[in-house]
Amino acid sequence: MNNKPLHNFHIPVMGLAYTIDTPIRVAQYGISSVVSIIDDEIIEKMKNFYSKKFQLDYPRISGRTEDYRAKRITDYLNMMDDIVDEKFGAFKEEISKSRTALKGFMEMLPHTSELKEGLQPFLDCKERLSSSLKNFIDDHFTKGSIDVNIMTKVDKENFQDSEPLPVIYNDAHASLRGFANSRLSSSVVLSAGMNLRLYSYLEEFDDFFPDQNGKLKKKIILKVSDFRSAMIQGNFLAKKGLWVSEYRIESGLNCGGHAFATEGLLLGPIMEEFKQKKTELVTSAHSLMIKALEEKGKSTIAEPLEMKISVQGGVGTAEEHDFLLKQYGADSVGWGSPFLLVQEATSVDEETRELLAVSKEKDFYLSNLSPLGVPFNTVKNTSNEEIRRERQMKNRFGSSCPKKLLALSREYSPEGMCTASKKYQDIKFTELEQEKEHISARQYEKKQEAIAEKACLCVGLVNAAYLENGLEIKGEKQGVVICPGPNLAYFDKKVSLSRMVRHIYGNDNVLGTADRPNMFVNELKMYIDHLAKEIGDFSGTLTNSQIKKWNTFKDNLLKGIEYYEALFQQTGSFRTDLNIFRQLKENRNVLSEIGIPGN
Repeated sequence: MNNKPLHNFHIPVMGLAYTIDTPIRVAQYGISSVVSIIDDEIIEKMKNFYSKKFQLDYPRISGRTEDYRAKRITDYLNMMDDIVDEKFGAFKEEISKSRTALKGFMEMLPHTSELKEGLQPFLDCKERLSSSLKNFIDDHFTKGSIDVNIMTKVDKENFQDSEPLPVIYNDAHASLRGFANSRLSSSVVLSAGMNLRLYSYLEEFDDFFPDQNGKLKKKIILKVSDFRSAMIQGNFLAKKGLWVSEYRIESGLNCGGHAFATEGLLLGPIMEEFKQKKTELVTSAHSLMIKALEEKGKSTIAEPLEMKISVQGGVGTAEEHDFLLKQYGADSVGWGSPFLLVQEATSVDEETRELLAVSKEKDFYLSNLSPLGVPFNTVKNTSNEEIRRERQMKNRFGSSCPKKLLALSREYSPEGMCTASKKYQDIKFTELEQEKEHISARQYEKKQEAIAEKACLCVGLVNAAYLENGLEIKGEKQGVVICPGPNLAYFDKKVSLSRMVRHIYGNDNVLGTADRPNMFVNELKMYIDHLAKEIGDFSGTLTNSQIKKWNTFKDNLLKGIEYYEALFQQTGSFRTDLNIFRQLKENRNVLSEIGIPGN
């Protein structure tokens, strides 16, 4: 059977639960997607929901069960695999018997699809669809992958009777064990940087090592921001005999969720470096991996395993999608936020989906509401924002913190506290009151806002899934937090899965405006705004190190503009957008006017 991916796009992880059941919704069409597995509570609720819906035998796992967190995740992943297999079989049966279904499916395939080319003669044939079509589909049609995501920094230590449990019971460690013990043959996407203990824990599971035929049952995908980070992390894992099967490059700012800005390095130049140095990445990791496998007495491989490069963040047109595939040789392009408007693909409540559809460019912004202290992309007027505003007017601040997934601050407790919790914020406000008479009214107001703006992401990012699926929400009312990328501003309506996929491949257009800037220009503007804001907000002691950092950031942006001007001129890309060179010039002028203090 052909195991080559059917599509050249994937649906990345979104929040804790916006893609919690996306594989069940789309994998039967050959679409791969990523599920967050950090929150075992929503996973257990969704497992029970689907187990009942499909009449499967997956009993509830109590929070008192030993290693319940990992066991819940294993069961949910196994259950999804069962459901996807059933739906995949039913869909193959449908398109092998119905010419209408077959035609609709083929319209969702990329122009370069070998499957589409092979199916065309069957569709053109005027006679009744034959059994040979079913055989062809069985041999050439592959279901989408059920991949999982672990945000490596969300690895809270857990306690029993005030005593710390062993490291393997940390949140991210238990999540990884849950995936490793599942029957899935898919990938774990590790994001948000390097966690040495978690990376080392991968060694404990045979599925991450190649078998005697050089096959990996479970693969590792690293989400990275630049080539240097990829090389460091890839080699670290290779020294343990572990292979990184894919590097997933994401725009630092033009993305959904947490935004990790680079040092002014833009997506195009980053992708160019991966393109030029991929061989170096492969050979370096392979030599280190062989040595490690030999030392461990495991099966070795003569030739390097496949290493893919994928990219995501801010893509909005078929032209941009094709450019990333052809210019940089990307194996897949991630389309995230636009799928929040596709009911068939993501778990979003109706109120929030309506909000996303009507929100404009001015409504999407980079916030400070994440307890992790990392900038967080969101949109104005969510139900969570309204609830927090109402409470704050009554001088009620902070969340009850029922899940404690982000209880990572050790400032006041060895067991950790979340900066969005009432307990933490009460302490902070008490300290601020003691400081009040020594600072200005404006300083007091800013510090008060910095404390109060943190939101409970553990609850806010899963409530939409509860609401959409009619699941009971216990505890205090929190509303919905959603984390779309700013690119969603240009999509203004709910659309079907078929239309969105056809849009990706250039067979339809679901954009709400013709004035959408090119994705590379959009990202550039975000980085310029980021630099200007960082300089404008700076109130500390100016050091040579800080001055150097800003100069490097600005220089990298200027080099990025030069790179794009030369590239677009040379390749003739985006010539339909006659404004692109003017926009690059305008952004260069804005950047040039930003003065670096101390220069």
